[in-house]
Amino acid sequence: MIDVARIPLALYVHLPWCVRKCPYCDFNSHALPSAGMPEGAYVQALLDDLEHASRDAAGREIVSVFFGGGTPSLFSPAAIGAVLERARALLGFAADVEVTLEANPGTVEHGRFEDYAAAGVNRVSLGAQSFDDDALRTLGRIHGAGDIERAVREVRRAGIDNFNLDLMYALPRQDLAGALADLERALDLGPTHVSHYQLTLEPDTPFAKRPPQGLPDDDLALAMQEACQARLAAAGYEQYEVSAYARPGRRCRHNLVYWHFDDYLGIGAGAHGKVSLPDRIERTVRVRHPAAYLGANTASLRVAERRVVPPAELPFEFCLNTLRLPEGFDPAEFEARTGLGRSALGESTERAAGRGLLETVDGRWRPTRQGLRFLNDLQALFLPG
Repeated sequence: MIDVARIPLALYVHLPWCVRKCPYCDFNSHALPSAGMPEGAYVQALLDDLEHASRDAAGREIVSVFFGGGTPSLFSPAAIGAVLERARALLGFAADVEVTLEANPGTVEHGRFEDYAAAGVNRVSLGAQSFDDDALRTLGRIHGAGDIERAVREVRRAGIDNFNLDLMYALPRQDLAGALADLERALDLGPTHVSHYQLTLEPDTPFAKRPPQGLPDDDLALAMQEACQARLAAAGYEQYEVSAYARPGRRCRHNLVYWHFDDYLGIGAGAHGKVSLPDRIERTVRVRHPAAYLGANTASLRVAERRVVPPAELPFEFCLNTLRLPEGFDPAEFEARTGLGRSALGESTERAAGRGLLETVDGRWRPTRQGLRFLNDLQALFLPG
């Protein structure tokens, strides 16, 4: 049996529109329609969706809310406030609830963050990606380095002291010095959290079909990763997930919900959710395209899929998430989150240990340095069958 009451619950809200779709992005995001963004209609759909999703809360309060996209900062503070107000009324928030808003530095208006903060936002994640204007143009971003700096000033002026900067490396024509220079510019702004990840060519994106010239090879990308990891550590940022670094006490609570295999309600076009019940775990997916999501006549019709995760798949699902954490997991956590005995992990842990990808420290299974480097290989060892 799964002790549902002990599993933290989060809320993810998907806001799907961007000013322009980036060529590397495979997220469910869409360029703004020519007629303009239907903010009012979409917010009403979200409120209906939220009421429907709240049935899965099992009396638990929300520990974190994440507005992701797309570009959530295209939505007005009043829209964000309306969703938060309804969520608080329906579900209740933890006293220290973390509320994150993703923002594009190119869509930040003077004074807007003060209104977001008044609506309840207490954490911001800025999609910086790079401080090299040529690289930003290649990436299809609508902002420049100066916009990032202005956005950070606006966030601070609003009294929001907890903010993340997204930063890419292994960019077209980037060398090791360029990757480190980007990181130094980011650190100069004093973020509490840095998401530092490699540019990858995702299937069915413009970059995958027409790769940009000058992409670093694997050896150079690894050198960038290791050099930047060392610099982040020296600056006081702890790596607590494959691509996430935080000041002490500033880990992203919402992302930890995913990586600890906790529960989350997902509302909005294409949003995913995970809900634990005493005897099973269910995953939900909302209708993907914004027009179809808006066109649904009832909240139930916005749910495109609801499926029970077969017990045979749970070891892989659990390890797919928890092994992204350098600290790994305690077998007791596996039992509490899945309702399965630790024997359900089978011989996968031993095989991973035999290949030097996994180790036990103080009773916890955790990835080795090689395991984090070859994470896909490590996770694949837990696939069913």
